[in-house]
Amino acid sequence: MGRMLRVFSMLLAAVALSGCATGFLLDNQVQSFSHLTALPSPATYRFERIPSQQADPAQSALEALADPALHRAGLRRDDAAPRYSVQVSARTLRMLSPYADPWDGWGGGWGMGLGGRGVSIGFGMPFGRMESPWFQREVRVLMRELATNQVVYETSATNSGPWLDNRVVLPAMFDAAMQGFPTPPPGPRRIDIQVGANSP
Repeated sequence: MGRMLRVFSMLLAAVALSGCATGFLLDNQVQSFSHLTALPSPATYRFERIPSQQADPAQSALEALADPALHRAGLRRDDAAPRYSVQVSARTLRMLSPYADPWDGWGGGWGMGLGGRGVSIGFGMPFGRMESPWFQREVRVLMRELATNQVVYETSATNSGPWLDNRVVLPAMFDAAMQGFPTPPPGPRRIDIQVGANSP
């Protein structure tokens, strides 16, 4: 039994490493709203935080994950002379995978057998439950023109999947959320982002 568990663990590790080596395609559901008709000039911004984010030490890390996507969209951070403020947020919910085996964990109980040479009694132990983690994530970007205090751009991306590392997944989701800036198509749309070794 111990040898089988060790072999199984090695196989899982090999699959995980091969996944990291080849990358994966992250599918996102994106919806954006814009009052902009063209890329503004100068397209400078600073990050804005609501009171609950002011006290959250993770907010700086989240802004660092979002900043490259904002830069690729044509925006430039300038805390001294910003034209816009940008508020970013993220939510991660861990749940059981929709593909989890409903029979996972079976095997416990006892049994009795009658053979030609006597009676035998056996007890079975259940296999340890192997949890199938699944994450539902959402990122949001809210962009406000400082001179008028008006929201000029709002976008969000959602994703559900088994990927564990927010430091890898969230930047890709911010990239998806900023696709089409500043004139995104109307309505929800799917945007796939390549993550890992094959990403551009």
